[in-house]
Amino acid sequence: MTAFKSDFLNTLQERGFIHQCSDFEGLDALAAKGEATAYVGYDCTAPSLHIGNFLTMMMLYWLQQSGNKPITLMGGGTTMVGDPSGKDETRAIRTVAEIEANKASIRGVFAKVLRYSDGASDAIMLDNAEWLTKLNWIEMLRDIGKHFSVNRMLTMDSVRLRLEREHEMSFIEFNYMVCQAYDFVELAKRTGCRLQMGGSDQWGNIIMGVDLGRRMGAHQLFALTTPLLTTASGAKMGKTAQGAVWLNADQFSPYDFWQYWRNTEDADVGKFLKLFTTLPMSEIRKLEALAGSEINEAKKVLATEATALLHGRDAANEAAETARRTFEEGALAETLPSVEIPRGELDSGLGVLNAFVKAGLVASNGEARRQIKGGGLRVNDEPVTDEKMTLSPANLTPEGVIKLSFGKKKHVLVKPA
Repeated sequence: MTAFKSDFLNTLQERGFIHQCSDFEGLDALAAKGEATAYVGYDCTAPSLHIGNFLTMMMLYWLQQSGNKPITLMGGGTTMVGDPSGKDETRAIRTVAEIEANKASIRGVFAKVLRYSDGASDAIMLDNAEWLTKLNWIEMLRDIGKHFSVNRMLTMDSVRLRLEREHEMSFIEFNYMVCQAYDFVELAKRTGCRLQMGGSDQWGNIIMGVDLGRRMGAHQLFALTTPLLTTASGAKMGKTAQGAVWLNADQFSPYDFWQYWRNTEDADVGKFLKLFTTLPMSEIRKLEALAGSEINEAKKVLATEATALLHGRDAANEAAETARRTFEEGALAETLPSVEIPRGELDSGLGVLNAFVKAGLVASNGEARRQIKGGGLRVNDEPVTDEKMTLSPANLTPEGVIKLSFGKKKHVLVKPA
């Protein structure tokens, strides 16, 4: 393990964040002096960011903790183009109104992890729509496009993999790396930014920015990427049976977020404690040394600390207590996730398949049928055996709810509205 001069790179290395870097020595010297202003870009493709974005937010967190300055760049401009990285098909083109709504929904999450103000190491937030939407096409071709080699662009993973699979790439997507590279140069000019960070799938795009900066006379720029997240079993991290693990509470509740980490595979507990909590390494080493059933205690710590970081300590403790009451006492915890159903639907008889879909526990009626055959669905802790079963006011518990369960750990309370 390399010993760096800067706390920033030492921390990232010790916690497992580093995958590639364009120049370790140069970046280390910069960070040691507190001069490593760095950014991560976040496109506005959905109303919430996801766990992959949480990872890069943690890189910015440790950058700030080491006395350096983080920039969160909202992709108001690049979202209009669409990043082809890791995709076999063209991303849906979103309207300006959709992008603005997503941007407004996303931007609040960063302040939960980063400190924003006017100080030397305080974070700032910018939006690349500010400059990308004002570029004149002919001037852009002449002043920026002349620095790009199509031969080299074709070798980038985001392009090469699409072409190798004989999947079409639109001209607008081909320009995404040009936009991202120009962002880096523009931020260098506006803020003195020297470093761009991202997932390893962004390496080619980031290096394009480093090279463009050199060609356009910017100060030396640096690239740093983190490994793409996978679980010990090789699955892509951040996916559940119900979809992505979102960071916004209205998209994915603090309780569901807590449960996601509680269900971590044993072999991943140490890794995720390093990446997604701010616990000292000495404490993490003790937790990852636990074996047998004791590893479950480490998982609870992981779940509570990761949830506290994103949703606050009170929400994390409430989620932990809800889980304890539900699983250890067998009690009905009224703080479980809930969904409201119009009273009229219950009065007329709500089909059980439809109820589980409305609760978000399954994606479709077909999936509900399959789970019933396998004994995976329960109503008020009783197994569902008849797919034609209907729910009515008679199913309401004394607390006035109906408890739907998928497996042992996923529960939603249906509340009549």
